[in-house]
Amino acid sequence: MGLFDWFRKNKKKKEESKKYKEGLAKTRKQGSLSRLTRLFNEKDRIDDDLFDQLEEIFVMADMGVETTVKFIDSLRDDERLDDLEDMKLLQEIIVDKMFDLYLKGEIVNSNLNVNKEGLSVYLFVGVNGSGKTTSIAKVANKLKKEGKKVCMAAGDTFRAGAIKQLKIWGDRVGCPVITKEEGSDPSAVIFDGIKFAKENGYDVLLCDTAGRLQTKVNLMKELEKIKRVISREVPNAPHDTLLVIDATTGQNGLNQAKSFIEATDISGIILTKLDGTAKGGIVLAIRDVYNVPIKFIGLGEKMDDLEYFDLEKYIYGLFAELIEEE
Repeated sequence: MGLFDWFRKNKKKKEESKKYKEGLAKTRKQGSLSRLTRLFNEKDRIDDDLFDQLEEIFVMADMGVETTVKFIDSLRDDERLDDLEDMKLLQEIIVDKMFDLYLKGEIVNSNLNVNKEGLSVYLFVGVNGSGKTTSIAKVANKLKKEGKKVCMAAGDTFRAGAIKQLKIWGDRVGCPVITKEEGSDPSAVIFDGIKFAKENGYDVLLCDTAGRLQTKVNLMKELEKIKRVISREVPNAPHDTLLVIDATTGQNGLNQAKSFIEATDISGIILTKLDGTAKGGIVLAIRDVYNVPIKFIGLGEKMDDLEYFDLEKYIYGLFAELIEEE
């Protein structure tokens, strides 16, 4: 049974995927993927023109040229297309290929790595304006609702207003924020945060970092220093280093994120503002190009609109109308 049929029969999963459906509405209805329904209705056979149109659709959906070419080549070579007459079956095959593209034959861990023996420390990196500070607050809110005792460290001491911004979010969420004055050594802030968390029995420490330093070398040195402090105080930490990317910046956002990918070991992506773009295919581009799992996606502006990434729900969000066709 294909994913389309599985979703049609699984009412519980459809209900659980409602936020994804709503959050990806722009991609599905306003972006290039809106052309898929018309394309499948117009075409009655598989030919080069169909592949050319699919390639254009997926590039425009921000899957990226490299990823799209790889995807279309894989689709062309699929033996299931031989003598295929029902275009609805092609839709199923495209979805299967998207799963293959994301999973790469691996078991992908989209959950946060948790320290079962004490404090879990998570490091957040990303360019200014990507939604990093807001994402930290939303993750804190989510973990608090799961019963965790959470605090934050304002390690972005270089950007004017960053410390104050995180403190405002901390007050809203109900989490203490450990700070030093603007211009302080970020590593010292993180050290104080770890000390505070340990002394007061906290489960989780969320650490903000600078969104921009003058050169990649400076960025690398700063992050290395922060990680040395963290790992010295909490063995095997940070347990996740999360790169925050603004989905609305598309391929430019990926290029901006490249410095962080090269500067430090990124274990997961937080993709913000996915509801604000008509190019939701960027999820597949990120995974394909950087081989890093998506851990959270932003599907709205409310505090509860940051969702753990679920590949099945994501695919449903991209193809909801097609899936729900009887």
